[in-house]
Amino acid sequence: MSSMEELRALREQIEGLTRELGVLRDTEAIRRLHHTYGYLIDKCLYDEVVELFSEQGHVRFLNGLFRGQAGARRLYAGRFRKAFAEGRNGPAHGQLLEHLQLQDVITVAPDRASARARFRCFLHGGSHDSARDRIPQYWEGGVYENTYVSEGGVWKIGALNYNVFYHCPYESGWAHTKPGYVAPLFSATFPKEPLGPDELVPEDPKIWPENRVVPFHYAHPVTGRPLP
Repeated sequence: MSSMEELRALREQIEGLTRELGVLRDTEAIRRLHHTYGYLIDKCLYDEVVELFSEQGHVRFLNGLFRGQAGARRLYAGRFRKAFAEGRNGPAHGQLLEHLQLQDVITVAPDRASARARFRCFLHGGSHDSARDRIPQYWEGGVYENTYVSEGGVWKIGALNYNVFYHCPYESGWAHTKPGYVAPLFSATFPKEPLGPDELVPEDPKIWPENRVVPFHYAHPVTGRPLP
């Protein structure tokens, strides 16, 4: 191999390693972003949650689609704040809302301008006896299939799609959950419903004890075939 060929090979190797390092940094930034989302909603810091979203993004919650930061603000700083934080930014006395973010699989796009990720959420919530607005103790679990975008070198949430698998009372557990034990679906959109979504979307009714598979954004890691 000539000196020029060796130099060319070395440059290609450096370019490949530089790109690989960039993808690893992107992956860690996205993981930090989503884990921060979990910590913030634990403590009802909804103003800070809204700032995690791209203005071009959206949130899908149950059968509602909330567009942009304005939509995210109606959902988090409006509906959720009213329900869980007594109308203020920050945790309310005696309210427990622990969202564990687990099992992340993150796929950065070749151009490193966007990414997709799957996270599991495990939630236990409820109220202490001394809380003013009591919420029954409950378990909840589901999966996120999200997209993320890099804007000016900063990763933000592009589309947050939370898919609830089960929601059940703490005392009786999931073995005794009545069908349909979940938050009521949206029936109207904004502005008719001041804290409602921008759009109603079909919601898969398969909530525990029914079962379903949320489509995977990535292929089987061994065979390379698409997952269900």
